[in-house]
Amino acid sequence: MTPKQIKMTLKTVLITGATSGIGLAVANLFAENNFRLILCGRRLDRLKSLKSQLEKNTEVHILAFDVRNRVDVQNAIVNLPAEFSKIDILINNAGNAHGLDFFQEGSLDDWDAMMDINVKGLLYVTKAVLPSMLKHNSGHIINIGSTAAKEVYPKGNVYCASKAAVDAINEGLRIDLNGTGIKVGAIHPGLTKTEFSEVRFKGDKEKAEKVYQGYQPLLPEDIAEIILFAVTRPKHVNIADLVVMSTDQANSTIVNKG
Repeated sequence: MTPKQIKMTLKTVLITGATSGIGLAVANLFAENNFRLILCGRRLDRLKSLKSQLEKNTEVHILAFDVRNRVDVQNAIVNLPAEFSKIDILINNAGNAHGLDFFQEGSLDDWDAMMDINVKGLLYVTKAVLPSMLKHNSGHIINIGSTAAKEVYPKGNVYCASKAAVDAINEGLRIDLNGTGIKVGAIHPGLTKTEFSEVRFKGDKEKAEKVYQGYQPLLPEDIAEIILFAVTRPKHVNIADLVVMSTDQANSTIVNKG
């Protein structure tokens, strides 16, 4: 049975960064597979458009906030409608890279953005969602990391540090929540064709496109199917830490480009 054929009891999943890339692919796939969706992002227009598309297949609620704003995060999640208040699955997907510079030439604003979104944003959302999971002694947290969490590459310094922090938080959560019935796991994708590089290169689409030329990168849909697989394992099975790369990628710096 393939992931797209899985049908299960209706569960509620909250996805951050749901309007593009991996988050969008997860939203689409999970809508096809009988999940109730809470879609989070900064761009309200995109959220509304996505809601109108997906609510043909499932129930959808949208939350427009920036994960860096802990007050907005807490208020949005605490005040969810009753039918969406029991969150079964949290997918911490929101994250960005800003700049690709030697440390000594790095931008403090870029550093703040990466640490605030990739680390603090994940902490704020998880902290807000956990009380409900703890109350019900069940839940599943999936943290989207990166191969950058496992291996630092030239000019990756602070971005790699932010993803290494996600890796450590993932492990710490799994230890601290042991015995509560809550699963915790991380998926660490390699080169995946999304808006990632366009954001990193400040909107330079030509430069961003070159990152994915000459080989077959991962696609957001590939990661979405892996996430679906992870959250549909039996109760006693937890995918704790998974690295996934394109066949053409050997590590952060070795990519077979024909």
